[in-house]
Amino acid sequence: MKTYTTGSLALLTAGLLLLTACGRASDGAAEKPKDVDTSAKATGTLAVWAMGSEGEALASFVKKFEAANPGIKVTVTPVGWDVAHDKITASIAGRSTPDVSMIGSTWMGELAKTGAVDPTPGNLIDKAAFFPSAWDTVMVDGTAYGVPWYVETRVLYYRKDIAAKAGLTPPATWDETKSFVKGLKKAGAAQGMNLNYTTGSWQEILPLIWQQGGSITGPDGKWTFDTPETVKALAWQRSYFEEGLASNKVDPASFPASFFKGDVAAYFSGPWMIAGMEKDGGPGFAGKFDVAPYPKGSAGGTSFVGGSDLVVFKDSRNRDAAWKFVQWLSDPETQASWYTTVRDLPSVQAAWQRPELTADKRVAVFGEQLKDARTPPPVPTWDQIAKVIDQEVEKVALGKSTPEEAAKSIQAQADAVGTGL
Repeated sequence: MKTYTTGSLALLTAGLLLLTACGRASDGAAEKPKDVDTSAKATGTLAVWAMGSEGEALASFVKKFEAANPGIKVTVTPVGWDVAHDKITASIAGRSTPDVSMIGSTWMGELAKTGAVDPTPGNLIDKAAFFPSAWDTVMVDGTAYGVPWYVETRVLYYRKDIAAKAGLTPPATWDETKSFVKGLKKAGAAQGMNLNYTTGSWQEILPLIWQQGGSITGPDGKWTFDTPETVKALAWQRSYFEEGLASNKVDPASFPASFFKGDVAAYFSGPWMIAGMEKDGGPGFAGKFDVAPYPKGSAGGTSFVGGSDLVVFKDSRNRDAAWKFVQWLSDPETQASWYTTVRDLPSVQAAWQRPELTADKRVAVFGEQLKDARTPPPVPTWDQIAKVIDQEVEKVALGKSTPEEAAKSIQAQADAVGTGL
């Protein structure tokens, strides 16, 4: 999974108190970024934290940056995603941050409010180079903090061979999707479609709300979950379980093996699954599946955008070099090369024109979907809200709650939590 959140806020709270005492906490006003001296190459040392497969691969990859800047030394520390959030917030509280860190895209609102993250220098970073939906992940209170490093969005994966057997083409609308899945079942896909209704299910429900023209916050910034659009989204997903087109009684661990077997013939997921399908599906399986854009609801086919951002901390002792390193990672050529290294999709639009990205037509589908994708609001409490959504979605899927009851429950709990702004 390539979108990450965490539930611990204790260390962040301690950090906020300390940073306020030090005069560094954000007061909610737009910060004015400082320019970077662009007249010289990067020199000195940089400490960089990165998570997951990115953390494992980056140490070798940065040698290219060091070669282009002979006076720089970059030290990369791999950090596990399970401890990354608390490690970063503890480093903020203790004023022992690295120069640069990778963060989950849903963490930005929380971390920016500490006052410890450096605003993005406009004289070095061009926001127009990035997908607008990706750039939204770094915007807090009218100020950009960091840059989107890589992105991911969700599209429809389907068994191309089973669809062909049934004479089906990928669905373009919600109604067509249901007919599509029914056809897949008739062609032998016993479970039809795999729909996530447990941990992380908010990433599938939010697009359904947006596709109906809904929003989860109003003009005043308050939560707006108890709406007809949310009810429609929950009802649409529930109908698949009720009509036997998706199962809510199958061990989630059986997927994606069930996709390889053909028991499941469709699901929504991100770009990392392409490599997984090809590797684990066995010889010839690469030709048995394909991807298609998210089917459209009454207001479009908006998907979810996630990924990871890069931030520079205000306590960096080598700020200009840190931003030049971030700029280098945002260069189209670098992003295309990084894609071939770890298969992270570029956040910079120009990188998608390079041969590394155009070679696989399935990857191009994600590029098109990124033009219509949204991110949750950058608020400090998002992880708590996401867990509430997950819990209520599961109740609906299991028949323990109605869509209307779930929408009201999400609203009530979200109101109690607030936004943290």
